[in-house]
Amino acid sequence: MAGLSLQAARPPKPTHLRIAESAVSGGARFADLGAFHAWFSATAERTRMRVERVPLDRLDGWLTDPATGNLVHRSGRFFSVEGVEVRDPDGPVPSWSQPIIHQPEVGILGILVKEFDGVLHCLMQAKNEPGNCNGLQLSPTVQATRSNYTQVHRGRPVPYLDYFRDTSRHSVLADVRQSEQGAWFYRKRNRNMIVEVTEEVEELDGFCWLSLGQLHELLTVPDLVNMDARTVLSCLPFSGPGAGSEPPAGPGHAFRAALARSCDPAAGALHGTGEVLSWITDVRSLTDLTAERVPLDRVRGWHRTGGRITHETGRFFDVVGVGVTAEGREVGGWMQPVIEPHGTGVIAFMVKRVGGVLHALVHARAEPGSSDVVELAPTVQCTPENYDHLPAGARPPLLEEVLGAGPERIRFDTVLSEEGGRFLNARNRYLIVETGEDADPGLPGYRWLAVHQLGELLRHSYYVNVQARSLVACLHSLSTPLPTGSRAPRAPR
Repeated sequence: MAGLSLQAARPPKPTHLRIAESAVSGGARFADLGAFHAWFSATAERTRMRVERVPLDRLDGWLTDPATGNLVHRSGRFFSVEGVEVRDPDGPVPSWSQPIIHQPEVGILGILVKEFDGVLHCLMQAKNEPGNCNGLQLSPTVQATRSNYTQVHRGRPVPYLDYFRDTSRHSVLADVRQSEQGAWFYRKRNRNMIVEVTEEVEELDGFCWLSLGQLHELLTVPDLVNMDARTVLSCLPFSGPGAGSEPPAGPGHAFRAALARSCDPAAGALHGTGEVLSWITDVRSLTDLTAERVPLDRVRGWHRTGGRITHETGRFFDVVGVGVTAEGREVGGWMQPVIEPHGTGVIAFMVKRVGGVLHALVHARAEPGSSDVVELAPTVQCTPENYDHLPAGARPPLLEEVLGAGPERIRFDTVLSEEGGRFLNARNRYLIVETGEDADPGLPGYRWLAVHQLGELLRHSYYVNVQARSLVACLHSLSTPLPTGSRAPRAPR
């Protein structure tokens, strides 16, 4: 027994508390974000990407199927642009057809995390995508389709991929298949993963370690943290017992305290989780929306002209072609079709404090490309211009209230980009707007959910749509007290 210590080992700190600590911490890689921005600018200089518009009929490697009109890759892999026929008897438009991207393979979106000086950090990549409005954006450690990481393109291997394909030596913090834009993708899903390592990890060129506190501050910068990074960050297990046990200090402390309490399941919620699950199942069972894949040359109201596919009204989106020349990518150049939306969208959560616990108003929304008909969406999710030709009653509920909110009610307000690998210059204004505790729109298809309930649903597939997941990441960013001069609106006490 000599030399044997009888002192009990300290139990490991729960993951959600380590995440909360990282959200209020600086970084080991960059002492301040000025250093990060200098690194990011230098990376942009040496990893340039040139993108040119190319008529669809001149896309090298892509063919128009003579039997269907579908745009397909000659390898039969990657994705195709097809048509979908939609019937929605209860919607403002009972039926329509449209082009849609069909990409049946499951990609990997993964963030590697590791502790430095006791603080969790995320390994992020500065990555160019052809559809990015500003070139370089901050992406997950791995962001790759199955065709890419199995090297159908015959390019270089995807860095760090092995950490996500073989997790046997590491700790998996999140691993769940999630959907993507149901209006533009047909049943598209990606594997969202967060893997913690303890071993040394080489920091390759174009990658950097950032604490959650730093990532949260960067979320307030327009078009910087990309959509794939936001969806993975939303899957971090923020919720757990004692999440609100240490009241935050500083500006906006009362709002941040309500947000922290909302991450603790013991704080309760307006509706029990069983009730919420039953409600979602009920809406899914009663929704009559159907979506059937059809040949692209059978979509009604869309025309292939001038080297693109466009709607007869000039609204919604176009399908266009691009040619890409890239430095620092697995492949040096390629061509592809992309969706180019018209206008900037509005994506918003209305939130309120109920008994000191923050709740977000979600909408059970049906979209043609959703895997299970209905997913929980933000309070408002639309491009306002797309409703200009419809009756006033067809405009999304609560849109005017969100757009008319005074600055004292706005907690988050930043324009962020959508996925740049399939969409060209797709941008949305992301808003979080607080309303009074007695506010209740009383609308069918809407429910107030606590943040820990959203976190629980995010552990499972196809409950929370990609726009709402981005907003969950933005909502968690409000737990970080931002410095003076931040772009994010400051929450009042």
